[in-house]
Amino acid sequence: MYALILAGGKGERLRPLTDTVPKPMIPVDGRPILWRQVRWLREAGVTDVIFLVGHLADVVADYFGNGAENGIRAHYCHEDTPLGRGGALRQGLAMLPPDAGDDPVIATNGDVITDARLDELLDDYHRRRRKNPAHVASILTVPMTSPYGIVDAGADGLVSQFREKAVLPYAINGGVYVLHPDIRDMLPEIGDHETTTFPTLATSGCMSAVQTGAFWRSVDSPKDLREAEEYFTRAAGDAVGATR
Repeated sequence: MYALILAGGKGERLRPLTDTVPKPMIPVDGRPILWRQVRWLREAGVTDVIFLVGHLADVVADYFGNGAENGIRAHYCHEDTPLGRGGALRQGLAMLPPDAGDDPVIATNGDVITDARLDELLDDYHRRRRKNPAHVASILTVPMTSPYGIVDAGADGLVSQFREKAVLPYAINGGVYVLHPDIRDMLPEIGDHETTTFPTLATSGCMSAVQTGAFWRSVDSPKDLREAEEYFTRAAGDAVGATR
């Protein structure tokens, strides 16, 4: 099974960390984000990873090489000029070999760290395809957490409680997808799939979503990086405690 990782992000909000490495290569608890993604994908059955690279592409290629040390076959799809995420996915899908056939392809933003189970997303994709052969995308969604404290007040204006990091009744795109290769012709040559292709698929009923409650972070800021670090520190501590 193939996976595409959008790995060319500049990550300007994370400078100076991204002055010398692309954003997906920023270390989280001692390991690059991409290393964590590759391990996660490999555990789900991915054998081949196509890194969609641009900014500081050599850093990714130097780290992963042919992929053997990380248990995969690594391939690289270079952007000569910025294509946008949709354009990069379109170019990457063109690298699939003929023997890949109609097998689903996993695609993910290179700055996402999650413990979500990919088998649930794959199961949804296969179930939808059986019912509707035009179905070409199953996407991971996550609950939206308020970036601000929530104030609960009654009709009389009296405050009853304050809630930090409250989960709102909405879902956001988790940046992880299972795609049919046919989606390639629907993607823009230059541009973002989330503002072009995905809205079209949504209106035509050819796309579904699976929500996860598992850990998920898109590392876009120092705060996100800190929270991801804290998560892995806690997880390591829990693992040590479980062995005692």
